[in-house]
Amino acid sequence: MTASALTRPGERDRLSVKLSQIDWRLVSLMCVVAGVGCAMQYSIAGSSWQPWALDHLVRFCALLVVMLCMAMVDLKWWFRAAYPLYGFLLILVLMIEFTPLGYTAGGARNWLNLGFTRIQPAEFMKIGLVLALARWYHDHSAKEARWHWKLIFPLGMIGVPFLLVAKQPDLGSAMIIGLTGAVVMFLAGLSWRIIAAAIAAAVAIIPPFVMFVMHDYQRNRVLTFLSPESDPSGTGYNIIQSKIALGSGGLLGRGYGLGSQSQLEFLPERQTDFIFSTVSEEFGFVGSFTVLMCYVGIILIALRISSLSHSHFGRIASAGMVAFFALFVLINGAMVMGLAPVVGVPMPLLSYGGSSMLTVMIGFALIMAVRVNRYAELPKGNGLF
Repeated sequence: MTASALTRPGERDRLSVKLSQIDWRLVSLMCVVAGVGCAMQYSIAGSSWQPWALDHLVRFCALLVVMLCMAMVDLKWWFRAAYPLYGFLLILVLMIEFTPLGYTAGGARNWLNLGFTRIQPAEFMKIGLVLALARWYHDHSAKEARWHWKLIFPLGMIGVPFLLVAKQPDLGSAMIIGLTGAVVMFLAGLSWRIIAAAIAAAVAIIPPFVMFVMHDYQRNRVLTFLSPESDPSGTGYNIIQSKIALGSGGLLGRGYGLGSQSQLEFLPERQTDFIFSTVSEEFGFVGSFTVLMCYVGIILIALRISSLSHSHFGRIASAGMVAFFALFVLINGAMVMGLAPVVGVPMPLLSYGGSSMLTVMIGFALIMAVRVNRYAELPKGNGLF
């Protein structure tokens, strides 16, 4: 039987055939990045599996199995779940604001306390948003995607969770939600005139937003980004220590387990927000460049998968998932290098953290499902609005 016959819709109900459609290059690169994250967490804990490395390894392995299982799900189920999932996640975000279940940690009321566990709905909102936008654009014409009064609906889908999450305040998640939504609209064919007008409006709004809307600690982060040396022992400490760690690694690094900034705990949040600085300190430019090339490989392979989908929903949804993954990498990379304010965005797969890893793995489950079901044709004209 030929490879083309194996990929026909009538044959793909066999598990072995579906598994053969998984892009194992993508899985391998994800394993490499997660493995580097585990190794770095082991190093910064003083060559100990506790408290981060073992959790990170177990969590990734378990979620890898979940990802592969979810990749076997027919694309039509992702399609049908798009609007209900978005609505459910929006309710969870609202519950943080308007119910006693909202939980404050790190100065932001962005957790939902369910008693037996706490979750961050904003993390999962990114997936729900991408799916809902992909479903909307699947049911509408290219003309409506470029410029039409109906664009008020995708703008509302983006704007409501963006404002709710920004109010918590969780500026990092709000940025990811807003930028991911904007990228999806661009990929769907939004008019360049609208894009230019939106950029101009954003530039005009930023100064008054920073001065009159942001909380004091958020405003201090922005001002610190512009001049970290003005408060080296206060708000500028994180960025300064991160730059020292990045620079001290040189070409080949100080050696595994020998990074002074991370091992002596000068580097803050070294297992989460600033883990890339730890990689640079211990493995230098070569090590950090290699990790970045792994990310580039993941993004390029995932974009290739998106381009192969026969359904508009599959193309938009998978490209949207790639967008929010790439934004994680870009924002965290810029943050640790002092090119962007510190907004609490982790480096995907590399940083320690359950909610962010779960979000990323579900996103890649969808990308894999698009590859497995790339010949699937989904109905049009059944969407809302």
